[in-house]
Amino acid sequence: MKKNIQRGLVVVGAIAASAAASAQAAGGPDMSGLTSAVDFGTVTTAVLAIAGLLAVVYVAVKGASIGLSMIRK
Repeated sequence: MKKNIQRGLVVVGAIAASAAASAQAAGGPDMSGLTSAVDFGTVTTAVLAIAGLLAVVYVAVKGASIGLSMIRK
């Protein structure tokens, strides 16, 4: 049983090593032309605006719950 596990690990290791070597040799496609043409400024502004809106809603709900708890006492 232990021999089979060791053989399996050796096979998996060999496959992983060959896959890593071939991926490193390939280098992958160059996407710099696509990524340099995209401006993420508006996306960043939208994400920050939504985060700010959620923060305002959270503060309003928390303030209302604190105010209601003061009234109940």
